[in-house]
Amino acid sequence: MRFRPCIDIHNGKVKQIVGGSLRDDGRNTAENFISDKDAAYYAGIYKKYGLSGGHIAMLNASGTLEYEETKSEALKALCAYPDGLQVGGGINADNASLFIEAGASHVIVTSYVFRNGLIDMDRLKNLKAAVGSSRIVLDLSCRFRDGAYFIVTDRWQHFTEHILEAEIFDRLSEYCDEFLIHAVDVEGKKSGIDEKVIDILAYLPYTITYAGGISSLDDIRLIKDIGRGHIDVTVGSALELFGGSLKLSEVIECTL
Repeated sequence: MRFRPCIDIHNGKVKQIVGGSLRDDGRNTAENFISDKDAAYYAGIYKKYGLSGGHIAMLNASGTLEYEETKSEALKALCAYPDGLQVGGGINADNASLFIEAGASHVIVTSYVFRNGLIDMDRLKNLKAAVGSSRIVLDLSCRFRDGAYFIVTDRWQHFTEHILEAEIFDRLSEYCDEFLIHAVDVEGKKSGIDEKVIDILAYLPYTITYAGGISSLDDIRLIKDIGRGHIDVTVGSALELFGGSLKLSEVIECTL
């Protein structure tokens, strides 16, 4: 298990939000924390601690003024910690290489490869051709509906037809280096993890990072136990850095 840090950026500000409240217009979002520091500040902290493989999430819809403000902050963070952070949000085959050249170790993609609720294999192949599978993280974040966890896209607003299960990981694994899973129903709520999502991930032979609901060191220990020690974790709102109570150093130690 590794701790993967995060920098969530929304409307040009580093924030922690309730994931299920995101909307394309960028308004009425439930916010846990708004930082007075820029994204580069947090990237510098992660670099100091030697924490690689964390992710920058650009949470605005691409093509908007707010996205451009958010992108500017993301690029500052990549510059501050070259090859130390991944970046996602509005990534496609045409712009993926720009983020790699700006310092991202990987690009994180969901919506671009899931079109009209289904996997678009042509887009996935184009993305792989653009930057190589070793530079791609596929975000298979999910929400619960009708007795199953469905992969969701577009800032977690839209359900795809694909269920989070072993088959989808096996199918997509040749196109990426890692997977990132937000349990959206508990994301940002600091109310505990979604153990059923961890159960799905526990026996998969891939590099996977789980995010969502972590509020205590006991939650991290539970993920380590259920996930057999090989699922990495992201902690956001519960971190002292973002207005929570958990110290970065103790979270790192807990994941060792």
